[in-house]
Amino acid sequence: MTWSGAWLTGWLAQGAPKGPEFGGSSPIGLVVTLLMLIAVAILIRSMNKHLRNLPKSFDQPEQPDEPTERSGGAPKAAPGTDTPDK
Repeated sequence: MTWSGAWLTGWLAQGAPKGPEFGGSSPIGLVVTLLMLIAVAILIRSMNKHLRNLPKSFDQPEQPDEPTERSGGAPKAAPGTDTPDK
């Protein structure tokens, strides 16, 4: 600890409260702490479930080139539309 850290710690400790009730914890504090631990455990469990559903890789698999409107090929007909044969 440096000299300034020791001085700061001593300065902060000068006004510390003293008495029989100082430093005691209440049952409400225990309940709040336990509820927070339970919430964290539930959140971790949920996060792990979501992470298991992710794909191994987000890289797109290579697909064969299909003619598209941009590449100059004929556009595909929309599903459910009938084209009359001539």
